[in-house]
Amino acid sequence: MTSFADLGLSESTLQALQDVGYESPSPIQLQGIPPLLEGRDVIGQAQTGSGKTAAFGLPMVEYVDPDVSEVQALVLTPTRELCIQVTQALRTYGSRKGIDVVAVFGGAPIRTQQAQLRAGGQIVVGTVGRVLDLISRHSLMLSSCRFMVLDEADEMLDLGFLEDVEKILSMTPGSRQTALFSATMPSEIRRLAETYLYDPVTVKVKTPKLTVESVEQFSIEVKAPDKNEMLFRVLKAERPKQAIVFVRTKVRCDQLNRTMRDKGIDVKALHGDMSQGARDGVMIAFKSGRLPILVATDVAARGLDISTVTHVINFDVPNSPDVYVHRIGRTGRVGRSGRAITFYEPRQQHDVEAIERHASTVMSPWTEGAHVAAAAVEERPKRHAKPQLSRNASEPYAKLIISGGRAAGIDVAQIVTAITKATELQGEAVRNVKVLEQFAFVEVPTTECDAVIKAIDGTAINGHTVRLQAAKS
Repeated sequence: MTSFADLGLSESTLQALQDVGYESPSPIQLQGIPPLLEGRDVIGQAQTGSGKTAAFGLPMVEYVDPDVSEVQALVLTPTRELCIQVTQALRTYGSRKGIDVVAVFGGAPIRTQQAQLRAGGQIVVGTVGRVLDLISRHSLMLSSCRFMVLDEADEMLDLGFLEDVEKILSMTPGSRQTALFSATMPSEIRRLAETYLYDPVTVKVKTPKLTVESVEQFSIEVKAPDKNEMLFRVLKAERPKQAIVFVRTKVRCDQLNRTMRDKGIDVKALHGDMSQGARDGVMIAFKSGRLPILVATDVAARGLDISTVTHVINFDVPNSPDVYVHRIGRTGRVGRSGRAITFYEPRQQHDVEAIERHASTVMSPWTEGAHVAAAAVEERPKRHAKPQLSRNASEPYAKLIISGGRAAGIDVAQIVTAITKATELQGEAVRNVKVLEQFAFVEVPTTECDAVIKAIDGTAINGHTVRLQAAKS
């Protein structure tokens, strides 16, 4: 097994890693550290949590001279939360060498950060807007900056920061070494890399596959006007100990927060338009466990790493499969189990299918009755923290065709309810329900296929008599 010592790191850096218990490098570190130590530019495609901060941070610490007071390295981050996280990591890596790391970000007094820069700081970690502000005030000089990192570049693109990033890059020496890290590589990020990186080495690490053992995933088809009421039903049935409800926009975040509070639910909102003091207060309350439910936008929640979250509810379908992976990764952490429930409107069925393909998973239809029972079982004292699934997750499934669809007013929930009431199957065993105009498809365990056909064929769903048969292979 390759060790950090095999990568060519100095003794002081290896000692710092030993101090914090780092044992062996992750894939992104194995591939990224050697070319960066050689002085090469690097494009790294990796998700949050892959260890990318050490991948660029350790070579940066090796490169920086603690006896020179000028800014020698700059890390740009899209959010304040990531800025703080990266700063803490770099301080750890450079502790034995005596390197000074300064964090600069919006929402904090700029004069304090100016004073810290005057006092020194070989490495600066900052958000794009605050870095530009400090440059304009002549408080941050980049003439000696020889190492530049763009962390989570795709998030910078989503936030509209790319033009400002290019301004900052243009103010650094042309001879600098540059590393760009991004979970995805849209065309704008590729253009940025082609323009500002010289003969880069590309490092790509696959996202770890989500597993049913850590996060049980469900979906609910619901019309837009009914989403609020469905959310209340889900919360009542699931009774989460701590949950994050994800929405797409700041406006929706505030609206849903007010609606839930009016219902007497203990909830707070978290989004980018809130003052930094308000955001910090909400995050502290949620991380301490005092706040049970958080309504949040994706950007605001990027810094949340909380092991006690039991549920993630996607009130709005994520705008990309990568966002889905990030969202549901907020639960099922540190060996605990978690549940993720995604609301989708009928027109968004293809979005859900794309997410399932990307994450190599299947979202089971969520049913109210089955999960009220599951919640009751969950409250019983038990030896193991992880709930056991009622079915073997790897068992084979068979697809059935139902003669009735949207034209007959049939929806996903009605099909699942009909099957679970007429058989001994629970909701999570009825999977991949797709309702078309005249037909519907459903998957059930192969061993239960004949029993389901016998129980449902010729019965009525929403007043429509349905025929049921196995789909041909």
